[in-house]
Amino acid sequence: MKTIQLILIAITALSGCAKKAETAAPFKPDTTVTNKPMSKPVTYLALGDSYTIGEAVPQSQSYPYQLKDLLNFYNLNVQSPDIIAVTGWTTDNLIAAISQSAFKDNKYDFVTLLIGVNDQYQRLSKDNYRTKFAQVLHTAINFARGDTSRVFVLSIPDWGVTPFAAGQDNIIGPDIDQFNTINREETEKAHVFNYVDITAISRQAATDPALIAPDGLHPSGKMYQQWIQLLGPLVKQRLEKK
Repeated sequence: MKTIQLILIAITALSGCAKKAETAAPFKPDTTVTNKPMSKPVTYLALGDSYTIGEAVPQSQSYPYQLKDLLNFYNLNVQSPDIIAVTGWTTDNLIAAISQSAFKDNKYDFVTLLIGVNDQYQRLSKDNYRTKFAQVLHTAINFARGDTSRVFVLSIPDWGVTPFAAGQDNIIGPDIDQFNTINREETEKAHVFNYVDITAISRQAATDPALIAPDGLHPSGKMYQQWIQLLGPLVKQRLEKK
């Protein structure tokens, strides 16, 4: 299995504390599965920021690792993901890091992309986000050997409902929606039709504290598990196609 690359930079405004979140209960998929194991290992690249590395939760509870575990339950032989993601990264930061990454020339069987919350938090231009999101999305497609059906885009969660936001949800939420309108539009323009809207799940944290990590900002393993219940079947379906 490949070694995970976590490119270290100073933790910025969306940095979490070092406390670990409560471990989520294991996801219970369909136990009637009869898939024969795939003989060829499946490679996976995850691109993003703190939501991709799973800030403030154990690595095993991050969404890329929970996704890998679910797919392997179905005998899909998915390797541990290569990850290009750091807490606090904007879309510009991610683009810069990819160009310097040891993975930059690799090709993968599928790629996930979740980026933009720090563009919103830092009040960066939405026009810039549109341009740079389109750029990094096309890079993700290239990582997937040009196959748009093997790229999976996740919407930006709404951190406005977290304790960290201090009651500014009426301001943050609508702004997050505008950023998500942009990334959805650019995803469709690129003919990537695997767009997973996890924003509604993130908003359930307003009434369910168990969905928030102990740092009061990032998702808990339980929330990531709910993301996987949406994302996992899409990836499974694609990987099972020849």
